Amino acid sequence: MVVTIYSNWYEWNSIWLSPFLGAAILALTWLFGVRNEKLYNIISVLSILVSAIVSSFALYDVLIKHEIIIAETSTYWVSLLKIKVGVYLDGLGAIMATIVSWLSFLIAVYSIDYMKNDWGVQRYFFFISFFVGSMLLLVTASNLILMFIGWEGTGLASYALIGHWYSDEEQYWVGAPKRKALGLPMYFEPSTSGIRAILFTRVGDVGFLVGITSLFFLASSMSIPTIASTAGTWMSLLASKGMLTAFLLIFTLGALAKSAQFPFHEWLVTAMTGPTPVSALIHAATMVKAGVYYILRFAPIFFVGAIAAASAAAISETHQYFYIVAGLAVTTVFIMATMAIVSNEFKLILAYSTAEYLGYMILAVAVGGLFVTTHNFSAMADAELAGIAMLLAHAVFKAALFLIAGYALHVADSRFIDNMGNYSKYMKVTAVSMWLAGLSLAAIPPFSGFFAKELVLENVSKTGYLGLYIFAVLAVFFTAAYISRLIIRVFHAPPYIENKEAEHHLREAPILMLGPYSVLAIAALVLGALWFWTGKGLEIGIFETLGIQASPIYNVAIDASTIIITSLIVVDFVIIALLYLRRYNFMGLLDKSSTLRAIHGFLYDRWFINSAIYYLVLYPFAGLSWLLGVINSAIDSFYHFVLPKTGELLSKSLRSFFRGRTDYLIAMYIIMASIIMLIIYFGW
Repeated sequence: MVVTIYSNWYEWNSIWLSPFLGAAILALTWLFGVRNEKLYNIISVLSILVSAIVSSFALYDVLIKHEIIIAETSTYWVSLLKIKVGVYLDGLGAIMATIVSWLSFLIAVYSIDYMKNDWGVQRYFFFISFFVGSMLLLVTASNLILMFIGWEGTGLASYALIGHWYSDEEQYWVGAPKRKALGLPMYFEPSTSGIRAILFTRVGDVGFLVGITSLFFLASSMSIPTIASTAGTWMSLLASKGMLTAFLLIFTLGALAKSAQFPFHEWLVTAMTGPTPVSALIHAATMVKAGVYYILRFAPIFFVGAIAAASAAAISETHQYFYIVAGLAVTTVFIMATMAIVSNEFKLILAYSTAEYLGYMILAVAVGGLFVTTHNFSAMADAELAGIAMLLAHAVFKAALFLIAGYALHVADSRFIDNMGNYSKYMKVTAVSMWLAGLSLAAIPPFSGFFAKELVLENVSKTGYLGLYIFAVLAVFFTAAYISRLIIRVFHAPPYIENKEAEHHLREAPILMLGPYSVLAIAALVLGALWFWTGKGLEIGIFETLGIQASPIYNVAIDASTIIITSLIVVDFVIIALLYLRRYNFMGLLDKSSTLRAIHGFLYDRWFINSAIYYLVLYPFAGLSWLLGVINSAIDSFYHFVLPKTGELLSKSLRSFFRGRTDYLIAMYIIMASIIMLIIYFGW
């Protein structure tokens, strides 16, 4: 690989600058009183398109010319921290920038019709451009400060877009109205969901910021390549003090929160209150993929650094770190898959699925880190490839599914799948797109989801940790079941709740909405059918990534376990589909069995995790806040009321006693001076 340093930094930095420039123009346009909707559409879409085109050129240079692109300002932005503004585009950075920008472009195009005549459309397109710019800055940044700015930018934009319909009409809620779990509401308004998103992720961001600050003192640099090259030194130092595992976990806390890993997943579930293109953007192209990018970027650095430290303590503590991350990831995978199987909200099912697949991505990379004890660089490279393959596959089919959901919710005028059915009769292209994207999610060959899933499971199985493998495989079967259920109930079975009036509005989506999700659905198939080229491109990209010391293997081993698991997935998918086509009364089983009813309620109420967070974390902290408020008020009252009043009364008493007589004052001074002298004398 060749490291190429570009003097004209703005050429490659336009990847993230273009959407920010678009957002700035939109802000000025609004300030000057221009409200023309088409103007906002065009500026936002074109600014993102520029990023997509430049990202594609960067990807070409990295994969074909084997370049690593560095484009930074010639002078320091912050001299004290030795920070320059610029991009670092290795294989991972170029792949991520290309995925983010092209998906964002298609979602922005879809938004033109979806958001037509919306009362906040100008604000919407401003934040879309700002969101995309922040994410692109995050994945291309050459240093941690720029990365953190992009990181926080995605958080701000997600808050604004999740709460876009802040007037909080019930049609924009998520969750069943009036439903409660352990006495707490399980339905959320847009304004509440936006706040939840920013609060949940801020908890992790504190850890990320602590890690960034600590790394500057440890590595004397904010540059990501420099941090990587000095990893052996600072990891050895932390390991010698028994602090390495704790530090790595604190540093990774932001990624776990951003990517909705247990126990931070609750914010993602309730983020469905925003416009559906926002859900597609958050779940497929931005925000939640930020945490996965962090893992993909820093896991190889931690792996190589632990080995370079030449310390048994560094190896042991790094292994422990990767095991904890893998455990959290597989926990997320399993619990989210079980929640999706009982949900009856279209977007909520997809939200559970997103958190599940994010877990698979992080699990894939984390299990590669477990091979740090054997210095197996090839295993780490294979794990990195599995993670990016899952990210790519998921980004494509999940964007398609959310965009399809957006139109389905629009024509049904409901978020519940009970109000949907037989859509294939009226929307054939949409139905085909749903099948293509759904089969990829279910990991059916030859779709891209199949190859990504196999790579993940292969890497997990190599570790020898049976528990991780069993739960990862079990979740695959739940996945096939819930997506089969969703496809059949919405597109092929009659609705549970008939609405003759709604049927008159059923027709194929407008071309600006139909086009993006059709292209994405076809891409889910093409990327898998042409896996030889897809996998080869990812292999080159990963080999060109900072910290990777070996070339990964992208071919899927078709062995007995692959055949058995895939066959069972297909059988699982078909059985569920047939049962719903035959209108099997699953809900009738709940009436007959209190045990099944309890299990269903437990899963539907999200394992009571939301309630537990409120009772065990939020309410105690709220109580502590109240207590501190009382103490603060008491102190405030003491200084601003008690002391002044006491002084005032004392002053009045002294004035009435002395009445201005100097002999009293002289006597008082003599007495006080005598007391002080006695204290000094006896003190000595």
